[in-house]
Amino acid sequence: MKIAVLPGDGISQEIVPHAVEVLRALPGLGDKFEFEEAVIGGAALDLVGNALPDETLALARQADAILLGAVGTPRYEALARRGRPGTGLLRLRKELGLYANLRPARIYPVLIDASPIKADIVSSVDVLVIRELTGDLYFGEPRGRVNNEPGQRECINTMRYTEAEIVRIARAGFEAARGRRHKLCSVDKANVFETMAMWREIVNEVATEYPDVELRHLFVDAAAMALIRDPGQFDVMVTTNLFGDILSDVTAALTGSIGLMPSASLGGGSKGLYEPIHGSAPDIAGKNIANPLGMILSAAMMLRHSFDLPEAAARIEAAVEQVLNAGLRTADIAKPGESTVGTKQMGEAVVAAVRG
Repeated sequence: MKIAVLPGDGISQEIVPHAVEVLRALPGLGDKFEFEEAVIGGAALDLVGNALPDETLALARQADAILLGAVGTPRYEALARRGRPGTGLLRLRKELGLYANLRPARIYPVLIDASPIKADIVSSVDVLVIRELTGDLYFGEPRGRVNNEPGQRECINTMRYTEAEIVRIARAGFEAARGRRHKLCSVDKANVFETMAMWREIVNEVATEYPDVELRHLFVDAAAMALIRDPGQFDVMVTTNLFGDILSDVTAALTGSIGLMPSASLGGGSKGLYEPIHGSAPDIAGKNIANPLGMILSAAMMLRHSFDLPEAAARIEAAVEQVLNAGLRTADIAKPGESTVGTKQMGEAVVAAVRG
């Protein structure tokens, strides 16, 4: 099982090694993984001046799965957009055809107090947000500045979707709902955008193939409010690239920290890209305070979706819950006055729990 390891930038250099060590610690499986590392994002710009070097893309194509940290570093933010670290990740998703981003969110009972929302509301959080990943404003053309004259500056981004793109992400949503509680909420803004009206129309057409799944539609603003007021009503949510980016951060807040949130980016086959949904957090990089659990849980998703190893995935997930139940807290999930552990200690604790 060949895994491309792309650490990326910032705290990624601290959290990715712990995910690798957790995989190596799996009894009977650890020695069956082959890891090969490459650069992406700001690290790649530093090395070769390209956020996605040809060698990195080739490795990702050859690998059975990709484990990625996060990309982004402040010193490149002043560059033209196409020269920034994030373009490497966007291009990688596009080149590999990874169009469905799965972002599960669940509340750990011992972390209910870490959520800013009342305990009786967040106790029911168990939702999967499926974000379309290769269309929408992120890739639509035309885009860019069309007038730079002072007082007349103008810029354009294009929200664009094809029928085929909507059909495949809708099917991903319905299939996921079939494996959970058979409820799917499609989130759009069909009352304003023609693109979103077509989205709703096509999702309704796909729904005829899944009579066993209950479908509802919500506008994105109503969905955001409903997630805060009554998150337990949601099972699977399927939505656009932009709205999925935003709503999954809402679900992260419900759980108490974005540092807990894993994701899987999937396409038509078993190859996937697995990364936590948080960014590179350059402000805390190198301080041994980042939470590695989202990265570790992303590795568990890799076992489940790319390698069909649900028992091994469950072992990692149980190990994460075990260390949390034992009282270990990184700074982002600790209550005021509660003692904390660093990135290294939290990662090593999960490794020990996986070994048993």
